[in-house]
Amino acid sequence: MRLVNPGGNHVRRGELGASVAGLKGPEVRPAYSSGNRRWWVVPAQRHPVLWIARAAVVSAPAEIDARNAGDVLACLLAVIGEGPATLIVDMTTTAFCDSAGVSSLVQAFRRAGASGIEMRLAVSRPSVRRVLEITAVDQLIGTYPSVPASLIGGMGPPEAQPSSNTSG
Repeated sequence: MRLVNPGGNHVRRGELGASVAGLKGPEVRPAYSSGNRRWWVVPAQRHPVLWIARAAVVSAPAEIDARNAGDVLACLLAVIGEGPATLIVDMTTTAFCDSAGVSSLVQAFRRAGASGIEMRLAVSRPSVRRVLEITAVDQLIGTYPSVPASLIGGMGPPEAQPSSNTSG
């Protein structure tokens, strides 16, 4: 998957290198930036964060369950603490999300809202979309089919944004 920034540059998942993955905390996180400074990547906790202007895109793991939901929440809260205008959780490679994962997303959404930050989800897998539909999280948090779609998604209430319900 490639993420496209407004300047046309691409970042492919996995291009950061293994040496960056183990870094923690804002004081030791190096920034990888394009020459035009329109985007940069900062590894946060175990989940890479791609910054595009004032939007933070956090890559979620392939599975979010009771084993790692706390990690995911801690990462999202750390990014919220950095003060982005928009927080996008990239769940396009997430194949499984249980109730602990859903709870982490809702907790992060509440904290983001209290901080004046809009949170969006990029979800492409039908199994994860279905969990968000059943729990009505897709009605609470704006849900988009891809990261680029979530970046250009409109402001406004979640019901005005694309959700996992695409039938007409």
